[in-house]
Amino acid sequence: MLSIDRNLENSGHQYLSQVDDLENPPSPNQSLLPLTAKVNKNDTLEIGGCDVELLVKRFGSPLYILDEFTLRTACRQYREGFANHYSGESQVIYASKAWSCLAVCRIIDSEGLGFDVVSGGELYTTLQAGVSSDKIYFHGNNKSAAELELAVESGCTVIIDNWLELKTLAAISSAKSPKPVPILLRLTPGIECHTHEYIKTGHLDSKFGFDPNQIEEVFSFVSGQPALNCIGLHAHIGSQIFEQQPHQDLADVLAQWLKKANEYGLPVNILNIGGGLGIRYTETDDPPSITNWVKAVSEATESACHKHQIPLPKLIAEPGRSLIGSSCVTAYTVGGNKEVPDIRNYIAIDGGMSDNPRPITYQSLYRSVIANKMSAPMSRNVTVAGKHCESGDVVIKDANLPETEPGDILVVMATGAYNYSMASNYNRIGRPAAVVVNQGEANLIIERETYQNLLERDRLPERLIDFRV
Repeated sequence: MLSIDRNLENSGHQYLSQVDDLENPPSPNQSLLPLTAKVNKNDTLEIGGCDVELLVKRFGSPLYILDEFTLRTACRQYREGFANHYSGESQVIYASKAWSCLAVCRIIDSEGLGFDVVSGGELYTTLQAGVSSDKIYFHGNNKSAAELELAVESGCTVIIDNWLELKTLAAISSAKSPKPVPILLRLTPGIECHTHEYIKTGHLDSKFGFDPNQIEEVFSFVSGQPALNCIGLHAHIGSQIFEQQPHQDLADVLAQWLKKANEYGLPVNILNIGGGLGIRYTETDDPPSITNWVKAVSEATESACHKHQIPLPKLIAEPGRSLIGSSCVTAYTVGGNKEVPDIRNYIAIDGGMSDNPRPITYQSLYRSVIANKMSAPMSRNVTVAGKHCESGDVVIKDANLPETEPGDILVVMATGAYNYSMASNYNRIGRPAAVVVNQGEANLIIERETYQNLLERDRLPERLIDFRV
């Protein structure tokens, strides 16, 4: 698509993927910009054949821009990777907490993937998108009785996280389900990985999953519950992981547990290894490609099953960030600037921590470009500040950008995962609109929230209407 000229290495061009063959694209999780990104004759960034500056004029900003081609490519690389590298049956399910909305669910469902949901709201959204319940797996460490009833009514598989949930679901299933409810048991494997403390979920000190010391007690209890059909085991070791060894170690642990479950007469034939593969947020990030991760996990699972002399189970993986993270960017309009001599230069944008809370929450790093000045030299080091009344509302602390002026379009890359899904109305700011782009067509998938939307659920008691001190 585009070869990067030496003269453009210090401009926005440096972030473009060198995609020469869209029939055989690179791994999306290793690209900073979506795979279809290119620079047009106006020196403006295009994604999915759509001019980003024109998208902002049409839909406003901040604006989430989802590239359909990049998302579908990631889905296919996961699906085809397991088909090519795992000898048994496999299923890829999308961790929809990364971004759950009707259009995203519809695209991913059309690629043959299933869904991991973690709340009644995510389950409802997925069902409304037309996803078959037999492709939905309901996670969560504190599902309410109402959520469990919805799961039973929908016919999805429930991944049990703790004793209360296990006993509650057994009672609900006995009372309301004509057939046993399919379940997986989530166990804590005790495997560490080098990631942010808040997103380590596999070590023993975690709110998720049954403690491994309780395994036999859990298996014994479940084997005596005719209303539950325990078909699999699940474990998850974290998020934004670049190492492959932890997932390979996990395969051996799960295989041992599967063998033990069979000894209790449980028909366990599914191993769900979770997800967690990282993406490239900065130039120094170096995650394995989707295909290489799938290959490593598949080989480790087959090796573990051979070692413990058990048949190959159905293998499930739950990617979220690595499916959608690099498929999306967020476009902002640049406002004013502030120079603090010998300390820092600030430029302000019309969004920030309410549409991307990850920098202030996790100290996450991002890269950005000025979409309408892609060939301009990156001559300034600036801090990109949001518009919220919070000193910590900084999207990028040290951004290398061209000279900017009010009205320029700043694009932050790799914002598909946990940006819209964690967005808020802090400072009574409406959440942004989102569009999906593909082959020159842009379609609105989430409307921008208006001031009226912000008040729709407010209620003013009558006694307060005329009250004055």
